[in-house]
Amino acid sequence: MKGPSSHMPSPHITKEYDRNQYYHVYNRGVEKRTIFLDDQDYIVFLGLLKKYLSGQNDNKKNRHVFSQLGSEVNLLAYCLMPSHFHLLLYQSQKDAITKLMRRVCTGYVMYFNNRYSRVGGLFQGRYKASSINRDEYLHHISRYIHLNPRNYKTWPYSSWSNYSGEKNTKWLKTEPIMMLFAGNREKYRKFVSDYEDSKKELDALKWQLANGTELV
Repeated sequence: MKGPSSHMPSPHITKEYDRNQYYHVYNRGVEKRTIFLDDQDYIVFLGLLKKYLSGQNDNKKNRHVFSQLGSEVNLLAYCLMPSHFHLLLYQSQKDAITKLMRRVCTGYVMYFNNRYSRVGGLFQGRYKASSINRDEYLHHISRYIHLNPRNYKTWPYSSWSNYSGEKNTKWLKTEPIMMLFAGNREKYRKFVSDYEDSKKELDALKWQLANGTELV
């Protein structure tokens, strides 16, 4: 990757999904509906990520062995919001993200439809993915993801607490981004907080993300 610059990077949009590549993966509820109605819903989605990234199953009633995809794909950052989600992923194998997202999204839709007695699709088509090929876009997108909630410092369903040092989630890999800050958490916290009021660039980024491509 090229070194950081002062200019806001543009996402690299492509229909080919390569190994050894970072991607910003995102989706929302069909017709912009709410996909996380309460704490349990958020916890189930995160639990599915944990199961497929680590192979660990915390459900004592169901001891099903889950595929361990953590050697093929890493989760660097995430944020779950009531109507949408954002994931920052790195894949070392070409189809790793596809396998992870297919399992997580299918499992969540089955859970959601069963819990709320509904049928049909829950998400707005296939998830979108923007590839990231520049350092400044990599850490910028992590900041964008963490700033999604207004109360981002206390929002419980994002990876912010791992970057601020409050938590250490084993199936979340913060090192690639923190290396850009020499491992200094205070520098990263300032990097995020300095951007809280920068609405112009944030809105431009949202527009760019709306033109992302699908992972199939």
